[in-house]
Amino acid sequence: MASGAPAQDVTKSATYGEVRLSAGFTPDPYRVSVTAGGSIDAYQDTPLPAECVGKVAEAPDFKVTYEAGRLPLVFRTLSSEDTTLIINGPDGKWRCDDDSYGDGDAEVRFEKPRSGTYDVWIGTFGENMADATLLITETP
Repeated sequence: MASGAPAQDVTKSATYGEVRLSAGFTPDPYRVSVTAGGSIDAYQDTPLPAECVGKVAEAPDFKVTYEAGRLPLVFRTLSSEDTTLIINGPDGKWRCDDDSYGDGDAEVRFEKPRSGTYDVWIGTFGENMADATLLITETP
């Protein structure tokens, strides 16, 4: 849903901060420690696309302002719990994933990323909050 989801508020400050990255950034991957999860059920309580699942917060967990180059931009989660990703890209489109990175971890790839802001939510598939790491990389 390109128009946005009222439950996910991109105008709010990101809970775990924000960063400006340009193509070729180092260190790669850029790592952010977060507590994944929230009180909103992305699948049932929001008008997000059906592939968006997990319990998430209203505010983004992290914001990335990115100056694109020729490399892909990839967001991944690492956690001992099953985590999900919901990302609103600079084009206003929502992209979501549950287990593409394997072992309950999520991955959203932008093969030809645009310059602009990426609002990132890290959710949990279960009810509980979980320690997680958000990885931002240009390496496949």
